[in-house]
Amino acid sequence: MSDAAPSTPREAFDLLLAGNHRFAAGTPQHPNQDAARRADLASAQRPFAVLLGCSDSRLAAEIIFDQGLGDLFVVRTAGHAAGPEVLGSIEYGVSVLGCPLVVILGHDACGAVAATRAAVADGTTPRGYLRDVIERVTPSVLAAHAAGVSEDDGFIATHVRHTVDFIMDRSRELADQVASGRTAVVGLSYRLADGSARPVTSRGLDLPSEPARHPDTAPPANSR
Repeated sequence: MSDAAPSTPREAFDLLLAGNHRFAAGTPQHPNQDAARRADLASAQRPFAVLLGCSDSRLAAEIIFDQGLGDLFVVRTAGHAAGPEVLGSIEYGVSVLGCPLVVILGHDACGAVAATRAAVADGTTPRGYLRDVIERVTPSVLAAHAAGVSEDDGFIATHVRHTVDFIMDRSRELADQVASGRTAVVGLSYRLADGSARPVTSRGLDLPSEPARHPDTAPPANSR
Protein backbone atom coordinates (compact mmCIF):
# COMPACT_ATOMS: atom_id res chain seq x y z
CA MET A 1 0.00 0.00 0.00
CA SER A 2 1.32 3.44 -0.91
CA ASP A 3 2.29 5.84 1.83
CA ALA A 4 0.54 8.68 -0.03
CA ALA A 5 -2.96 9.32 1.26
CA PRO A 6 -5.74 9.55 -1.33
CA SER A 7 -6.45 13.15 -2.33
CA THR A 8 -9.80 12.72 -4.10
CA PRO A 9 -13.12 11.20 -3.02
CA ARG A 10 -12.86 8.51 -5.71
CA GLU A 11 -9.36 7.49 -4.69
CA ALA A 12 -10.41 7.34 -1.04
CA PHE A 13 -13.49 5.26 -1.80
CA ASP A 14 -11.58 2.82 -3.99
CA LEU A 15 -8.92 2.38 -1.31
CA LEU A 16 -11.53 1.78 1.38
CA LEU A 17 -13.49 -0.76 -0.67
CA ALA A 18 -10.33 -2.56 -1.76
CA GLY A 19 -9.53 -3.09 1.90
CA ASN A 20 -13.00 -4.43 2.57
CA HIS A 21 -12.71 -6.82 -0.37
CA ARG A 22 -9.48 -8.17 1.12
CA PHE A 23 -11.10 -8.59 4.52
CA ALA A 24 -14.17 -10.33 3.11
CA ALA A 25 -11.97 -12.64 1.04
CA GLY A 26 -9.87 -13.56 4.07
CA THR A 27 -6.70 -12.02 2.66
CA PRO A 28 -6.10 -8.87 4.76
CA GLN A 29 -2.75 -7.09 4.51
CA HIS A 30 -2.92 -5.36 7.94
CA PRO A 31 -1.26 -2.21 6.56
CA ASN A 32 0.15 0.68 8.61
CA GLN A 33 0.18 -1.19 11.90
CA ASP A 34 3.89 -1.32 12.73
CA ALA A 35 6.22 0.74 14.91
CA ALA A 36 7.41 2.82 11.97
CA ARG A 37 3.87 3.91 11.17
CA ARG A 38 3.26 4.73 14.82
CA ALA A 39 6.37 6.91 14.90
CA ASP A 40 5.46 8.68 11.65
CA LEU A 41 2.09 9.68 13.08
CA ALA A 42 3.31 10.93 16.44
CA SER A 43 3.31 14.59 15.37
CA ALA A 44 0.40 14.73 12.89
CA GLN A 45 -2.34 12.72 11.22
CA ARG A 46 -3.86 12.75 7.76
CA PRO A 47 -6.63 10.14 7.56
CA PHE A 48 -8.23 9.65 4.16
CA ALA A 49 -11.79 9.09 5.38
CA VAL A 50 -14.18 10.02 8.17
CA LEU A 51 -16.28 7.03 9.13
CA LEU A 52 -19.46 7.30 11.19
CA GLY A 53 -20.48 3.78 12.11
CA CYS A 54 -22.51 1.84 14.61
CA SER A 55 -20.88 1.01 17.95
CA ASP A 56 -21.64 -2.69 17.41
CA SER A 57 -18.63 -4.74 18.53
CA ARG A 58 -18.63 -6.60 15.21
CA LEU A 59 -18.11 -3.41 13.20
CA ALA A 60 -14.52 -2.39 14.00
CA ALA A 61 -13.75 -0.11 11.07
CA GLU A 62 -9.99 -0.56 10.76
CA ILE A 63 -10.45 -4.33 10.75
CA ILE A 64 -13.32 -4.71 8.28
CA PHE A 65 -11.74 -2.21 5.87
CA ASP A 66 -8.21 -3.58 6.41
CA GLN A 67 -6.68 -0.22 7.35
CA GLY A 68 -4.21 0.85 9.99
CA LEU A 69 -3.06 3.66 12.24
CA GLY A 70 -3.89 7.10 10.92
CA ASP A 71 -6.00 5.88 7.99
CA LEU A 72 -9.53 6.47 9.29
CA PHE A 73 -11.06 9.14 11.52
CA VAL A 74 -13.72 7.03 13.22
CA VAL A 75 -16.86 8.17 15.05
CA ARG A 76 -19.09 5.44 16.48
CA THR A 77 -22.46 5.62 18.19
CA ALA A 78 -25.26 3.09 18.66
CA GLY A 79 -27.15 2.94 15.39
CA HIS A 80 -24.79 5.62 13.98
CA ALA A 81 -27.08 8.15 15.70
CA ALA A 82 -25.91 11.65 14.81
CA GLY A 83 -26.12 14.63 17.17
CA PRO A 84 -24.13 17.88 17.55
CA GLU A 85 -20.97 16.17 18.79
CA VAL A 86 -21.03 13.76 15.88
CA LEU A 87 -21.56 16.58 13.37
CA GLY A 88 -18.69 18.51 14.93
CA SER A 89 -16.44 15.47 14.69
CA ILE A 90 -17.30 14.98 11.02
CA GLU A 91 -16.66 18.64 10.28
CA TYR A 92 -13.30 18.40 12.06
CA GLY A 93 -12.31 15.43 9.92
CA VAL A 94 -13.33 17.19 6.73
CA SER A 95 -12.32 20.81 7.30
CA VAL A 96 -9.31 20.44 9.63
CA LEU A 97 -7.88 17.05 8.67
CA GLY A 98 -8.83 17.36 5.00
CA CYS A 99 -10.53 13.97 4.58
CA PRO A 100 -11.93 13.66 1.03
CA LEU A 101 -14.49 11.01 2.03
CA VAL A 102 -17.19 10.65 4.68
CA VAL A 103 -18.73 7.20 5.16
CA ILE A 104 -21.92 6.30 7.00
CA LEU A 105 -21.74 2.62 7.90
CA GLY A 106 -24.84 0.65 8.82
CA HIS A 107 -25.18 -3.11 9.18
CA ASP A 108 -27.69 -5.92 9.30
CA ALA A 109 -29.04 -7.12 12.67
CA CYS A 110 -28.49 -3.65 14.14
CA GLY A 111 -29.65 -3.62 17.76
CA ALA A 112 -30.46 0.10 17.75
CA VAL A 113 -32.70 -0.23 14.71
CA ALA A 114 -34.36 -3.34 16.16
CA ALA A 115 -34.97 -1.57 19.49
CA THR A 116 -36.47 1.41 17.68
CA ARG A 117 -38.74 -0.79 15.62
CA ALA A 118 -39.95 -2.47 18.82
CA ALA A 119 -40.48 0.89 20.55
CA VAL A 120 -42.47 2.22 17.60
CA ALA A 121 -44.57 -0.96 17.43
CA ASP A 122 -45.26 -1.05 21.18
CA GLY A 123 -45.55 2.68 21.73
CA THR A 124 -43.07 2.41 24.59
CA THR A 125 -40.46 4.92 25.77
CA PRO A 126 -37.03 3.50 26.66
CA ARG A 127 -35.46 4.50 29.96
CA GLY A 128 -32.34 6.63 30.41
CA TYR A 129 -30.23 7.94 27.59
CA LEU A 130 -31.22 5.04 25.36
CA ARG A 131 -34.25 7.20 24.66
CA ASP A 132 -32.01 9.67 22.79
CA VAL A 133 -30.74 6.93 20.51
CA ILE A 134 -34.26 5.67 19.83
CA GLU A 135 -35.48 9.19 19.08
CA ARG A 136 -32.75 9.72 16.50
CA VAL A 137 -33.46 6.42 14.74
CA THR A 138 -37.27 6.74 14.86
CA PRO A 139 -37.62 8.97 11.75
CA SER A 140 -35.85 6.30 9.70
CA VAL A 141 -38.13 3.55 11.02
CA LEU A 142 -41.26 5.62 10.37
CA ALA A 143 -40.09 6.40 6.83
CA ALA A 144 -39.44 2.72 6.16
CA HIS A 145 -42.93 1.84 7.42
CA ALA A 146 -44.44 4.54 5.21
CA ALA A 147 -42.61 3.09 2.20
CA GLY A 148 -43.97 -0.39 2.93
CA VAL A 149 -40.63 -1.82 4.00
CA SER A 150 -40.90 -5.02 6.02
CA GLU A 151 -37.47 -6.68 5.81
CA ASP A 152 -34.50 -5.88 8.04
CA ASP A 153 -32.27 -4.93 5.10
CA GLY A 154 -34.79 -2.33 4.01
CA PHE A 155 -34.88 -0.71 7.45
CA ILE A 156 -31.08 -0.63 7.57
CA ALA A 157 -30.81 0.93 4.10
CA THR A 158 -33.43 3.53 4.95
CA HIS A 159 -31.62 4.45 8.14
CA VAL A 160 -28.31 4.82 6.30
CA ARG A 161 -29.97 7.10 3.75
CA HIS A 162 -31.60 9.17 6.47
CA THR A 163 -28.30 9.59 8.28
CA VAL A 164 -26.61 10.78 5.08
CA ASP A 165 -29.49 13.22 4.48
CA PHE A 166 -29.32 14.41 8.09
CA ILE A 167 -25.62 15.24 8.15
CA MET A 168 -25.82 16.90 4.73
CA ASP A 169 -28.82 18.99 5.76
CA ARG A 170 -27.44 20.01 9.16
CA SER A 171 -23.80 20.69 8.27
CA ARG A 172 -23.26 23.62 5.93
CA GLU A 173 -19.53 22.95 6.07
CA LEU A 174 -19.98 19.39 4.81
CA ALA A 175 -22.51 20.41 2.16
CA ASP A 176 -20.11 23.06 0.85
CA GLN A 177 -17.24 20.58 0.75
CA VAL A 178 -19.36 18.14 -1.26
CA ALA A 179 -20.63 20.86 -3.60
CA SER A 180 -17.06 21.92 -4.34
CA GLY A 181 -15.99 18.34 -5.10
CA ARG A 182 -13.43 18.25 -2.27
CA THR A 183 -15.39 15.65 -0.31
CA ALA A 184 -18.00 12.98 -0.98
CA VAL A 185 -20.41 11.24 1.38
CA VAL A 186 -21.17 7.54 0.92
CA GLY A 187 -23.61 5.35 2.82
CA LEU A 188 -22.64 1.69 3.12
CA SER A 189 -24.42 -1.37 4.46
CA TYR A 190 -22.24 -4.07 6.02
CA ARG A 191 -23.16 -7.75 6.14
CA LEU A 192 -22.05 -9.50 9.29
CA ALA A 193 -22.00 -13.01 7.84
CA ASP A 194 -19.78 -12.42 4.80
CA GLY A 195 -17.97 -9.23 5.83
CA SER A 196 -18.87 -7.22 2.74
CA ALA A 197 -19.82 -3.54 2.61
CA ARG A 198 -22.03 -2.36 -0.22
CA PRO A 199 -23.15 1.14 -1.27
CA VAL A 200 -26.62 2.34 -0.34
CA THR A 201 -26.42 6.00 -1.30
CA SER A 202 -23.85 8.64 -2.15
CA ARG A 203 -23.41 12.37 -2.48
CA GLY A 204 -20.59 13.59 -4.66
CA LEU A 205 -19.73 10.21 -6.19
CA ASP A 206 -21.53 8.28 -8.90
CA LEU A 207 -21.96 4.84 -7.36
CA PRO A 208 -24.42 1.96 -7.78
CA SER A 209 -26.84 2.02 -4.85
CA GLU A 210 -29.15 -0.48 -3.23
CA PRO A 211 -32.93 -0.18 -3.43
CA ALA A 212 -34.73 0.49 -0.16
CA ARG A 213 -36.63 -2.77 0.02
CA HIS A 214 -34.20 -5.30 -1.37
CA PRO A 215 -30.59 -4.19 -0.81
CA ASP A 216 -29.26 -7.66 -1.52
CA THR A 217 -30.08 -7.32 -5.22
CA ALA A 218 -27.61 -4.50 -5.90
CA PRO A 219 -24.18 -5.27 -7.39
CA PRO A 220 -21.10 -4.51 -5.33
CA ALA A 221 -19.17 -1.36 -6.13
CA ASN A 222 -16.26 -1.77 -8.50
CA SER A 223 -12.79 -1.22 -7.10
CA ARG A 224 -9.69 -0.22 -8.96
